[in-house]
This record gives sequence, structure tokens and C-alpha cells, in this order.
Amino acid sequence: MTNLILFGLVNIHQGYKKQRHMVHTLKAPVQPISFDLDELNQRFEGAHPREILAWCINNMRQGLVQSTAFGVTGMVIMDMLYRDLQPNPPVPVIFVDTLHHFQETLDLVAKSKAHYNLDLYIYKNREASDRDEFAHQHGYALWQKDIHQFHVLTKVEPFQRAMDELNVKAWINGRRRDQASTRAEIPIFEIDKHGRLKINPLACWTRKETWKYVFDYGVPYNVLHDQGYASIGDEPLTTPVAHGEHERAGRWRDSDKTECGLHI
Repeated sequence: MTNLILFGLVNIHQGYKKQRHMVHTLKAPVQPISFDLDELNQRFEGAHPREILAWCINNMRQGLVQSTAFGVTGMVIMDMLYRDLQPNPPVPVIFVDTLHHFQETLDLVAKSKAHYNLDLYIYKNREASDRDEFAHQHGYALWQKDIHQFHVLTKVEPFQRAMDELNVKAWINGRRRDQASTRAEIPIFEIDKHGRLKINPLACWTRKETWKYVFDYGVPYNVLHDQGYASIGDEPLTTPVAHGEHERAGRWRDSDKTECGLHI
């Protein structure tokens, strides 16, 4: 039996700012919440993602966030949270601006912010404000010289800073088992390497089910999906996918890399 104990925290968000955020936190004494992960995974295996998200909202209102790069799975989760379930207060959404996203991705971020009135937190590299400044500080095309360091600077460090500053105890992400062989056995509930609860509500869904939801409910999505991009990451490291290739084949093509660092 695997047990998890979470201690809640009250978060106060002082508005949305595109470039910088002032985040204030107020800690309040609360009773610890204990979960049996084995029991949870057995109970929710095959459940509709909405049911999983509803359980999370009802049982982990404090310290719960969604982390997304605004891919199609993240958009589905966002729609369930903001259009369907509509918890009050809303679940905060964390987006890491790597400074190397496609413009189409940034356009979708702005569109989604307005469409859903997102409680959105954007984090980025501490020192650089844009791609040119990052290249000036760390050299041109750092991803070609040291892909690990590139991801630490652009994604991992900003993400962990967000987790710490927002006092995150549990985070929702959009991974699915059918996306790649490396994700084939992910559970619905797990513990990440920092001891936080990590929730994969779409783990049991297929690509077909995901897109059916998008079209059924008119969910906004990245226009690059209509141009052959099945999975969208940083612009220099993402290519379209050919017929018959798996969904994430266009990420880090001709490399043995399968994850950016957030899911390792």
C-alpha cells in the first residue's frame, strides 16, 4: 500500500501579467490529507477524465494546479476544468515560456487566456526576456551543444520555481499512454521525484478520443496541428509527423531524447 500525505496551503494570486508575476502566499493551518495511490489507481482506471478531475477538485482544492504547454491534451483538460467543472476558485494554470515556442503556441496561450478567463501563471528563464537575449547569454543554438542544459535553463528550472512559489502539492498534466512506448504504463496517480502528487487524467484515453472531445466541444487548439504537427514543443526541436509515425516522433527527431525533463 502506498500512502501520500499532502499539507494544504492557501494561495493568493495578484492578477495576471504577461512578463512577470508577483506571487504572494499565505499559509494556513489545515489538516493533512492522506491517499492510498494503489486504491486510487484501481478505482479510476478507465474512468472518464472529468470524473478524475472532479475527484481532484473535491479532495485537493489547495495546492492543485494544471501544468500545460497548450498541446491538445492540455486544452482538453483545461476545457473540462474551466467550461465544465468550473471550480471556485479556479484551478491555476502554469505555462513555462521556454522563449523558443512557436508563435502559434503563444497565440493560443493568449486566445485561451481570454476564452476561458484563465488563472494563468507564466514562468520563464530568470535572466533572459526573449530568444535573442537567451542566445546572447548562453550561445546560439544551445540545444545543439547541450540539450540537457538547454532544457534545464528553459523549462526545468522555471517549472520547479513555479511549483515552489505557488506551493504546489499536486499537478495535473496531459500525458497519455498511447503517445509513446515510454508512456505506455503511466498510472493515473503517481508521485513525482519532488514528492508531489502527479495526476494523468487522460492516461487511459487515445488520440482519437482526445480529438473527438475537441471537435465535440469546440475546444481551441494549436493551428499547427492542421499542418502535420502531432505534438508541439520548442520550434527548433519540433517537426511535422509523417503518416504512420507515432504521435511524438516529431519531437527531438534523430535524437534518443524522449522527454524534456519535467516527466523524468
